[in-house]
Amino acid sequence: MKGFKTLLNEVRACTVCADHLPLGPRPVLQLHPSARILIAGQAPGRKVHLSGTPFADASGDRLREWLGIESKVFYDPNRVAILPMGFCFPGTGRSGDLPPRAECADEWRALLLKRLERLELTLVIGQYAQAYHLPESGASVTEVVQNWRTHWPKVVPLPHPSPRNNLWLRRNPWFDSELLPRLRRRVASVLADDA
Repeated sequence: MKGFKTLLNEVRACTVCADHLPLGPRPVLQLHPSARILIAGQAPGRKVHLSGTPFADASGDRLREWLGIESKVFYDPNRVAILPMGFCFPGTGRSGDLPPRAECADEWRALLLKRLERLELTLVIGQYAQAYHLPESGASVTEVVQNWRTHWPKVVPLPHPSPRNNLWLRRNPWFDSELLPRLRRRVASVLADDA
């Protein structure tokens, strides 16, 4: 465990891409070797950067609803690991937040993932996380999510829960009617096994 804590401290003190971050470095992640669920997201937004708490925004509210779990469970690192592709807020572009910086994945991701030996479920959120965790998919987010059964029950691709994706959710009603009920049952099962 000492090695894990040292690694986590190093990640939280990381300044590798500081020169490229408009608000400076503030790695936001949640991790413990006993976690059973991994949420592989994109990168923290401005609000999450300011709070230092992953998914402490409208996206997090929707994600917790999708998973059917309360904040108390969601923010328990012994049960749920949250490891975005980029750990710091990358800045804002014309159509929303910029993509996650690649340095985090290059520097830290493999080292951290190796520590998560008890994982039973990985939720892969958005195109950057899907490109990393499901590189063979090579398709759009919609196509990857539509083919969620391909990786079931270990890996579940999801669209980003951002309110910016309301139109996507309206255009893809199967997501709410087919995937989410199965996902909630799977999450409940994994967490029940952990209890």
